[in-house]
Amino acid sequence: MTLAALFGGFFVLLVVGMPVVFAMGAVSFVFLLAFGAGVPLTVVPHQMVAGMDSFPLLAIPFFFLAGEIMNTGGITRRLVDFSAALVGGIRGGLAYVVVVTNMIMAGFSGSAVADASATGAVLIPAMKREGYRADFAASVTAAASTIGPIIPPSIPMIVYAVVAEVSVGALFLGGVVPGLLMAVYLFAVIFLLGGRRSVTRVAPRLPVGVAFRRAAWALLAPVIILGGIITGVVTPTEAGALAVLYSFVIAVFVHREMRISDLPRILRETAVATGVIMIILGASGVMAWLVANMRIGEAVVAAVTAVTTSPAMVLLLVNVFFLVVGCVMDPLAGMLVFVPVFMPLVKHLGIDPVHFGVVVVLNLMIGLLTPPVGYLLYLSARIAEIPVDDVVREIGPFLVALLAVLGLVTYWPALILALPNWLGPAR
Repeated sequence: MTLAALFGGFFVLLVVGMPVVFAMGAVSFVFLLAFGAGVPLTVVPHQMVAGMDSFPLLAIPFFFLAGEIMNTGGITRRLVDFSAALVGGIRGGLAYVVVVTNMIMAGFSGSAVADASATGAVLIPAMKREGYRADFAASVTAAASTIGPIIPPSIPMIVYAVVAEVSVGALFLGGVVPGLLMAVYLFAVIFLLGGRRSVTRVAPRLPVGVAFRRAAWALLAPVIILGGIITGVVTPTEAGALAVLYSFVIAVFVHREMRISDLPRILRETAVATGVIMIILGASGVMAWLVANMRIGEAVVAAVTAVTTSPAMVLLLVNVFFLVVGCVMDPLAGMLVFVPVFMPLVKHLGIDPVHFGVVVVLNLMIGLLTPPVGYLLYLSARIAEIPVDDVVREIGPFLVALLAVLGLVTYWPALILALPNWLGPAR
């Protein structure tokens, strides 16, 4: 009954349109008043602060800031030109360019929405000018941007690492192969849709050598960030700070496309984006404390194991659950609320928490492509200047491809765990 009251009240508030952070805070506060006999209400502000008080979370504003600097400093356009030089000669070249650019951009920001905004602003208008259907251009961009939080660095993985108390570096490494598989499967969809979508044109492009020289400094950034984390020279948080310094030097002194006067706007946008995440983290800290003290995790273990003890079946149920959650909740909120509920079950069944973490993040990224929340659908539709319904109708084949990758990495854990296990110090 108490479990139903907590999560039932939470979902009711979401359905009536209350923002998720206020829904979490309100239901937690009311629950304490109704069921928390003897628990002082000072636990609310205390747990809100505790939810944000974690050193790895400092990486979030750093990666946001690095991404904003790179977009302002012309780095995104150079990466687009380089991607076009690599794959633009294939029929439907600009669609492939979208995927390749997002793969490279994934090494900077760690945010699907940021990547969709940056690459979509450049590539969706370009695809429309070249004769691509607007709904196809928007769908490719939305689907490809889900790669961003899977290939490291990744803001959702940082949050999961804090909640589940696992290595950020191991999660980052675990996302590399799934991210590459996502790109391959999206390539396949573009190839198969080419004839029916009249995707016949190649992309305007520079010679590979010229494009590489223009993008060389930008291409070094993921190497520096990931190389530093893998070798243990820097922590993920320090890597974020290094990314900010590197991107600033390149944007201001090498490319000279960013002015010092741009900094106030960049810092303001970074502060807003970070603040949104941190206030959700704070509100979720109270709910997570309630989940722990009510022993909800233990109740979930008992309920699920009474039905099945098969890790394969449990992973299937978890996938279905998080796909549904992704349809109706912000990914970070869904992770913060429900990962603490499932972690005791994951440990009880011997499922690797790194494997589970990458699977959860991939589920929630797919949720960004599904209504009614579907942030990436609305963003790409707005950039393409078309109704969101057009994007929803066109996104289906890309969703199927991403779900195929989800099934593959769920039931073939080595695709996620091989790199973390091989590079032992990061684990």
